[in-house]
Amino acid sequence: MVLAASIVGSGELIATTTLGAQVGYSALWIIVLSCAIKPVVQAELGRYTIASGETGLEALDHLPGPRLGVSWLLWAWAAMVLMTLLQIGAMFGGVSQVLTLIVPAVAERAWVVLLLALTLVLLLGGGYSRIERLAVVKVGLFTLITFLAAVVLMRMPQYFNWSGLLEGVQLRLPPQGIATAAAVFGITGVGASELFMYPYWCVEKGYARFVGPREPTPEWQRRARGWVRVMHVDILASMVIYTVATLAFYLLGAGILHGMGVVPSARDMIPVLSNIYTQTLGPWALWVFYVGAIATLYGTIFASTAAHSRIFADMCRLLGLYARDDAAARRRWRQIGVLILALLPVGLYWLFASPVKMVVAGGIAQAVMLPMVGAGAVWLRHRRLPPELAPSLPVTIALWTAASFMAGMMAYYAWLIARQA
Repeated sequence: MVLAASIVGSGELIATTTLGAQVGYSALWIIVLSCAIKPVVQAELGRYTIASGETGLEALDHLPGPRLGVSWLLWAWAAMVLMTLLQIGAMFGGVSQVLTLIVPAVAERAWVVLLLALTLVLLLGGGYSRIERLAVVKVGLFTLITFLAAVVLMRMPQYFNWSGLLEGVQLRLPPQGIATAAAVFGITGVGASELFMYPYWCVEKGYARFVGPREPTPEWQRRARGWVRVMHVDILASMVIYTVATLAFYLLGAGILHGMGVVPSARDMIPVLSNIYTQTLGPWALWVFYVGAIATLYGTIFASTAAHSRIFADMCRLLGLYARDDAAARRRWRQIGVLILALLPVGLYWLFASPVKMVVAGGIAQAVMLPMVGAGAVWLRHRRLPPELAPSLPVTIALWTAASFMAGMMAYYAWLIARQA
């Protein structure tokens, strides 16, 4: 639920619906592929964490190549996070736009400040259990309603037809919307940032701790394989949730918004997006959309900032700023991370004030990172994972296939963007 809460947010509500509005149903295959191929990479990163007890950055710090205190891949992660703060800033802006429509007497920037204060209070004052409870509420609220809206869409011939849907699974990209499509591939499903996050939630939930340090005994192997199976249930459950949500958002954008000839932009993003509810469920659903948009976007701010602050603290440890077993220092650096990772997005939104473009920029950064994470997962599988916990041959083939697909998709997008330029 925590993973789904961090996934179902700006990518689905903003980027996915915007892509649908731009190109109609023709990019449906990108959504399906994006949601389907990344979980195998996620699972192997989680498997390594359970087997070794190492965090995500600690594991990837073993990769060969240039180092400046830590591996080049960790610095690439840091650069990606700086770009994805544009997405978080866009979500602060999106929630503020909704609240301004509800309470016009309060200025949009004032709402941003109030949301910032709320985020700091919640994250500085609570641990994992608070994050988990809020994630469950957030995911359950908007995902179900959006799914129902998509079901209603299928009964509206003016916006939906099965022939268009079948065209959407043909592996073709329309000439328009290339940058948005690249961003959607980077964000939707388990994005690059969530691939880094997931091992930390495995640590928070205690999977590696329950397994214990590696021992050459059948009991250790049995515990480790058992918790790997629990992790697979995690991954399958979250995949079902975010795939259903992502497909619903895309179909609504492709059917309603593309059919109406409107595309979300900087200042009218929320009014345009609200059509996915009001045109399917009726005018009464406007307030449902407002509540759901607040829950979805703010829930992602909350879950993503909570995860990134944990990874930030771990990065500080790997740079030698505190010892591995110093829990007080880890908590202190995590709180510093919360402050930085909440304040910077607000500043970025005040600077750019264009949620759609900010989400696309952050999504492209995640897309560029995907091949590196895929390569890192393959390297850990073959060079660092204990042989007794190695996945089956079909899973290994699937891992190589996923990593190759991510690299191929990014090369293809780069070629298309370069050709257009």
